[in-house]
Amino acid sequence: MMPDPAPTVQQLLAFYLEAGVDCALTEEPVNRLSNPDIVPGRSEMIPSRPIITAPAAIPAVRAEAAPAPEAAIASAREAARTAPSLEVLRGLLENFDGCALKSTATRLVFADGNPRSRIMFVGEAPGREEDIEGLPFVGRSGKLLDRMIAAIGLDRTNVYIANVIPWRPPGNRTPTPQETQICLPFIQRQIELVDPDVLVTLGNPSTQTLLQTREGIMKTRGRWFDYDSGTRVIRAIATFHPAYLLRSPSYKRMAWQDLRAIAKALQQDALPSP
Repeated sequence: MMPDPAPTVQQLLAFYLEAGVDCALTEEPVNRLSNPDIVPGRSEMIPSRPIITAPAAIPAVRAEAAPAPEAAIASAREAARTAPSLEVLRGLLENFDGCALKSTATRLVFADGNPRSRIMFVGEAPGREEDIEGLPFVGRSGKLLDRMIAAIGLDRTNVYIANVIPWRPPGNRTPTPQETQICLPFIQRQIELVDPDVLVTLGNPSTQTLLQTREGIMKTRGRWFDYDSGTRVIRAIATFHPAYLLRSPSYKRMAWQDLRAIAKALQQDALPSP
């Protein structure tokens, strides 16, 4: 039986990319086998007798290493509540250590656009390009979002864009419910400080998180909701995430209907009262 051929470089890279390894943590490669002091010998690799570890020591170390989610959520709520401006809120997020995603992300992805805009778009979490640039929606989905808002006469100078999660999850994985709950007070305060006339949630995760619904995006898109920011009720509408539209372009027609409804709402709000 012939052995399987060794994988090519392209195949290895494709495997790593599929596994979520799509960016380097350092500027230069590190050969961790170059130091002979850290390479175990054969006798070390195959112990002559089993090693018994006290079972009580492992839970104790893990309990100290991971802060309680309840404490992290409470800390996030207190920090967000005290932010008097977007600049202060960004600084609080830069110094917040209650979410483990911060330690694996390259940088904070806070927002982009005009903070005095009448419309605010909120997605779920940054991707690889956003993590590199430090801005939301700058990859392929960001370019599509730019075309979507341009179709109703807007651009990034008169919209405001953010995410529920401000740090990229490793490998673009789905954020855990705990990570979402920890970051939720910050995006809620961000919405309150921007105080838009129209809030647009992009995709199912941000819609369910911010609009407090369990229905899927197919049922929620195009519908108007009342979002209570704490200071007033804001009109909110859900639509497809641009990344979903790239995978399923047949739904662009529905997204265009949602955009027309958004443009109509902005126009009606801009009309003077009779």
